Formats: sequence, C-alpha cells, structure tokens
Amino acid sequence: MNCVLYLLVNTRTKALLKDPSSGINAEWPLRPGDCALLLFQKGISKITMDPDRPGFIGTSWPDSLKLMGDTKFLGNLLNFPKDTINDEVVELLEPYLSADDFNLERAKAVSGNVAGLLSWCRAMSFFFSINKEVLPLKANLAVQEGRLIIANTDLAEAQAQLDAKQKELDIVQAKFDGAVSHKQMLLDDAEATRRKMTNATALIEGLAGEKTRWTEAGLRFSDQIKRLVGDALLCTGFLSYSGPFNQEFRDLLQKNWKTMCMRNKIPFSEDLDLIKMLVDQATAGEWVLQGLPTDNLSIQNGIIVTKAARFPLLIDPQGQATIWIKKEKSTDCDSALIPLL
Repeated sequence: MNCVLYLLVNTRTKALLKDPSSGINAEWPLRPGDCALLLFQKGISKITMDPDRPGFIGTSWPDSLKLMGDTKFLGNLLNFPKDTINDEVVELLEPYLSADDFNLERAKAVSGNVAGLLSWCRAMSFFFSINKEVLPLKANLAVQEGRLIIANTDLAEAQAQLDAKQKELDIVQAKFDGAVSHKQMLLDDAEATRRKMTNATALIEGLAGEKTRWTEAGLRFSDQIKRLVGDALLCTGFLSYSGPFNQEFRDLLQKNWKTMCMRNKIPFSEDLDLIKMLVDQATAGEWVLQGLPTDNLSIQNGIIVTKAARFPLLIDPQGQATIWIKKEKSTDCDSALIPLL
C-alpha cells in the first residue's frame, strides 16, 4: 500500500488533521507529494498561498495522487535517476524545504509513510548539492577515460611488437639453452667417468688388502667343513636325548659324546656352542620377548621344543613354558585349542 492509500485509511491522521490544536494544516501531508512531482519533473497546479494559513503554500493534490497512486511508485523512488536533478528543480523545492513546519517530527506525527517521503525529498536535494561538485569530476573522468582508451591502444600495439621480438628471443634462447645443456651433459659424463676410475682404483687397492683375510677365512671354512660331521652328530644327540636332563647332566653327555668321537676319529669343534649352532640370535631374542627365561637351560629347552621331530613332554610347575608356547604358536595353533595348553 503506497503512502496515499495509507493516509486515506489512517484514522489517527484524520483526527490530527481535524484537530486545530495539533498545529497541522489539512494541506500539510500533501506537500511532500508536490516535492515528489517537482523531482520527477511532472506538471503541478498553479502555486498559490494557503488562504486558511498565511505563509503556507497550497498543494497539487490531484497531480500528487496520480503520481503516488502508480503501483510502481516505490520502485520509481528506489531507482530514481538522481543525475537529472538540476538547479531549477532545487530552486522550486526551496519554498517547501525551508518552511518551518516541513520537518521530520511533524511528518512522523501525521504518518510514517509521509515522513519517509519527506526524508527522500530532502535527501535528493542534499544529493544535488554534493553532486554539483561530483559532476565536473565525472566529466573529467570521461575525458581521462578517453585518453586511457587511446593509451591502451598504443600500449596494445607496443605489446604486439614486444611479443614478436619476444618470440624471436625465445627461439634464440632455446638454441642457447640446448647448447648449454649439451655442454653440461658432456661435463657430467666426464665427471662420471672420472668417479668410476677413482672408485675402480680404490676397489683394486682395497681388494689387495682383503686377500689375506679371505685366504684365512677360506682356511677356516675348510676346517669347519671337516668338523661338520662331528658337530652335527653332537647336535643330533642333544636334540634326541638331552631333553629330560638338567644342565649339569647335559654337559656330561656332551663330554662323553666328544670322547666317543675322538675314539672313533670323528673330527668336531672343541668349543662347540649348541645354542649358536641350532638357533640364530634374533630368534632367541624373540623367544625372550615372548616370555622364555634367558638362561641357557631355558633356551636349550626352546630349541628342543621347536627342532625335535617328536612331541616334547613339558614339566612346567611355574607356567613359564605354557606362556611362551601360547605366544610363540599363537599364529599357528587353532584359537580354540590355545586355552587348553
């Protein structure tokens, strides 16, 4: 609903207009409409003074009603072409705007819509006072934009020439880069060859020093091969017969077996270490992490359990072997059988 229709149904406004003590002339609410007519540069009735109140200007109510009754009136206010305001329009607005009672407080007493229209009229007048200083700047801006277009055209021509020269430079630069790359490749090949020669020389010199150590290692390997039969015999006897006995009796068995080997002239290692012979250090360390004690007897028992061809019988009062077997065989045994161990 536009402001005119709002005035027609606003009973409070009608009461104020009829009340002489309110100080509001019956023609007052229509004066913002006259200002809108002037701003939209529409025709208005002949301006006359209000016969009822000296010093007050009469209004062009029929013309205002036609303007504000338009359904697009609010949109016209929002999209008003402010640059069309000129000195003549502002001069015609001046008698309305300079009236003592033409203020926002008096307008609010009549209607919020009337107050909004009054504020818009004053804002357009104030805008013109500012726009008078902006318009020369806009004109100058148009001139400078024209100069900018010319300058951009010249710049585009210069840029085209620069691009052509840049293409020629890129071709020459590509040839130069190719020559530099080929040169660097030759230098890299020469450096790689030099490093290979240096490494080969160092390797030859190092191998000369290793000859003695390799010769000694070869002699030791030959000696170990000769003793391998006896060492295997001792390890086999350990796995087959040492399980039920303690460490002391196991050492006694090893001593007796070594005597038999000497009597039968079977070579063996005097310093044979059964643990090192039958299991690597990493596996033994893993057993310890799984709960097997670190003493030699426990490690030997673990070897017998894992290496023997027959199922071992464990006497385990402390439960250490059970804990170890559960962890060591957890991935091999059926999960339903593990609790039975």
